[in-house]
Amino acid sequence: MDRRGFNRRVLLAGAATATSLSVPPGSASAAAGARTAPAGGEVRHLKLYAEQLPDGQMGYGFEKGTATIPGPLIELNEGDTVHIAFENTMDVPVSLHVHGLDYEITSDGTRLNKSDVEPGGTRTYTWRTHRPGRREDGTWRAGSAGYWHYHDHVVGTEHGTGGIRKGLYGPVIVRRKGDVLPDATHTIVFNDMLINNREPHTGPDFEATVGDRVEFVMITHGEYYHTFHMHGHRWADNRTGMLTGPEDPSRVVDNKIVGPADSFGLQLIAGEGVGAGAWMYHCHVQSHSDMGMVGLFLVRKPDGTIPGYDPHEHRRRP
Repeated sequence: MDRRGFNRRVLLAGAATATSLSVPPGSASAAAGARTAPAGGEVRHLKLYAEQLPDGQMGYGFEKGTATIPGPLIELNEGDTVHIAFENTMDVPVSLHVHGLDYEITSDGTRLNKSDVEPGGTRTYTWRTHRPGRREDGTWRAGSAGYWHYHDHVVGTEHGTGGIRKGLYGPVIVRRKGDVLPDATHTIVFNDMLINNREPHTGPDFEATVGDRVEFVMITHGEYYHTFHMHGHRWADNRTGMLTGPEDPSRVVDNKIVGPADSFGLQLIAGEGVGAGAWMYHCHVQSHSDMGMVGLFLVRKPDGTIPGYDPHEHRRRP
């Protein structure tokens, strides 16, 4: 979903939710004219629902009846606090557990400390973020900025194994002031041998036009290690996926090893140096790719065409 569509949907959902989720315009970068993230420090409020989906799957959604797999993107700026009014509409206990952010034990989202939610119940989870700075002992504390994720920690077992397998997971992005904002953000989750819990060889596919700045949040769940590979495009293996300048020592990659509960993000310019096309992304463990862990990054020319791409032929492949 592109940023304009995301903000429009949030605004239609109501003023309280819009305040919680819509991205402030940010400031323009004098060097490149890019939109950038503003300073954080806001207190935000949103609602989140856990829902049963067809075929025994489960998902999270901002409104009742809108749950998806992955769940919706929660985007914050360093220094923000978010209060999530979480409602369980299912017939089993469920929870909300986040990686990478700060929270009290009452917002841990586990059965072990009774921070889960019974069927039909509600609970407010509070997540905080912080800016980088020095501790009292003089050592450096990293900020919260990064590509993180949330998931259930209850369904199936007290570790949420069944809930994660069924689709109870979603992305979190925490931005630092000045981070470049993309034109669109997409989430890719390698969950066991599936991508976003879809059937093998069925995508998901993502679309862009040459020159768009596209962001991907990549998350891994399940029992296996994978490698994430994007054809024709590269990124810096650091917090933002972008080099800060000619002296930035970050390694530039097009393939990254990922294990259960890993998450990272990257930004790229669609078609930069390679042009339009149906660019494959996939797990580069060969047997995993053969079994269907593959999708397409569809980069169009300005006239909307994709050289050499036949969507009907693509969908006929096993």
